[in-house]
Amino acid sequence: MEKQIVVVGGGPGGYVAAIRAAQLGAKVIVVEKEKIGGTCLNVGCIPTKSLLHSADILAHAKNGKKFGIDLSVESIDWSAVLKRKDQVVKQLVKGVEGLMKSNQIEVIRGTARFLDQETLTVTSESDSLQLKPDKIILATGSKPAIPPIKGLEQVPWLDSSDALSLEELPNELIIIGGGVIGIEFASIYQRFGSQVTIIEEQTEILPAMDQELAALLRKKMMKEGVHFLLGKRVEAVKQKDDTLTVSLGEETITGEKLLVAVGRRSFVEGLGLENTKIQTERGSIMIDAKLQTSQSNVYAIGDCVGEILLAHYASAQGEVAAENALGALKDFDGSVVPGCVYSDPEFASVGLTEEQAEAAEIPFVVGKFPLKASGKALVMGQTYGFAKVLIRSDTQELIGVHLLCDRATDMIAEAAALLQKKAVMENVIETIHPHPTVSEIFREAVLAADKRAIHIPN
Repeated sequence: MEKQIVVVGGGPGGYVAAIRAAQLGAKVIVVEKEKIGGTCLNVGCIPTKSLLHSADILAHAKNGKKFGIDLSVESIDWSAVLKRKDQVVKQLVKGVEGLMKSNQIEVIRGTARFLDQETLTVTSESDSLQLKPDKIILATGSKPAIPPIKGLEQVPWLDSSDALSLEELPNELIIIGGGVIGIEFASIYQRFGSQVTIIEEQTEILPAMDQELAALLRKKMMKEGVHFLLGKRVEAVKQKDDTLTVSLGEETITGEKLLVAVGRRSFVEGLGLENTKIQTERGSIMIDAKLQTSQSNVYAIGDCVGEILLAHYASAQGEVAAENALGALKDFDGSVVPGCVYSDPEFASVGLTEEQAEAAEIPFVVGKFPLKASGKALVMGQTYGFAKVLIRSDTQELIGVHLLCDRATDMIAEAAALLQKKAVMENVIETIHPHPTVSEIFREAVLAADKRAIHIPN
């Protein structure tokens, strides 16, 4: 008998789960209260990358003279930049909607809520219906976290969604948060001419990533005009006329716009979880290794489980949850998850940082290879940064890869595949990398860990 699966949420976790369930022969319904594609496609990953790409083109145009091409940038048509961003999003949303149709997945627009352990009510502006499927997959995503800052509710602050659609470029932008979201928006607006200040409570930006490379990225951003206030906590904000004042204790700074980018938190409000046996912890849904909640007919994936809030993590969970909902007994392996920052240069990591390896008392050696020794990087004029690898001393296993370079976010997949297969350094060394490419720096860094690098002194 054909099983019915209801997926609540049509983001990168939900729509992937729906497609996989349909491939396995289930009758699938996706309930989505807003636009298919979720945060990532509509107000996250994709629109930010569109703005970043426009900023990259502007930067390349301004630097064209050193490549023998003297270009003059007469003006920035910000409305056209936003229009292109919207067109990219619209095309991708249409593509996902097409995938729903081709896989015979029904999409219901509305808000889902548990009536009891087996029944969902779906409410829209004009209608209400009840669904009682065999299995349910929750993929309700996340929303911006709001820090408890005095006066914040009285000022017109921006979240990451708002910052994607500003009608005019701000003269001054203050960003609270030096994580991935804050760094990417700083990269966008600084290159478009805004004076950007980042306030970060930790002593370095991107605290979850390799701190040596994070410091190197920060120094380049400082040279380009971004101002950083590290180890500072925002205590209060207020507005007078068109000026926002941010208090950091005895120190204050002023600006035109304020972006709060301190991360995101699971969105589970309004789901009616109190009518089920589903358990939560610190605002996120609890799951086991098979992505099953404490109620056997319900699975949960992505940001709403509060583990790693990344689109590709949610998608990977979506495939496994769909398979398990239809009878498989697979444990989800989320041990190797690459992380990317679309800065300039790009920053990508997978596996352990030096700090994490030291805390776990894992013996390791480090190999590094600078971009300035890469022929392709020199050709592109992108010689800032380097590749760093961590090799476990006793087993020669590759345990961490960190790249600060052009195209790092594309290159990190190779490293992730190797870590997933528990590859040793010789596996990388024996792999012939194409020349001239930036990807050569990865192999050279592994060689450097064994004092065998070819294109730098050991």
